[in-house]
Amino acid sequence: MNAVVIEHVRLSDLPAAWRDKLPKAGFARKSHVTVRIEQEEAQGTPADTAQADLQAVMANPMFGMWRDREDMADVDAYVRAIRAPRLNADGTRRKNAR
Repeated sequence: MNAVVIEHVRLSDLPAAWRDKLPKAGFARKSHVTVRIEQEEAQGTPADTAQADLQAVMANPMFGMWRDREDMADVDAYVRAIRAPRLNADGTRRKNAR
């Protein structure tokens, strides 16, 4: 994809339609902006995009590679256990430390 970038453009040099799209609060104090112009890709509906993303993830051979691991049946508990500190405050080793 090609893009045209024009730096240090005065706000007064922008077309009025472009200036109207800028948030008033953030750009009121600034006199210059950077303009980036590029062709947009065709956009589907959010539902179509979400479905395509899900299909792409599920098509990855790594998806579900741990599904038969019994120690990861409760994902939340597993992650909490591996993130827990290995030592207690008094320096003794925790019982569930890996």
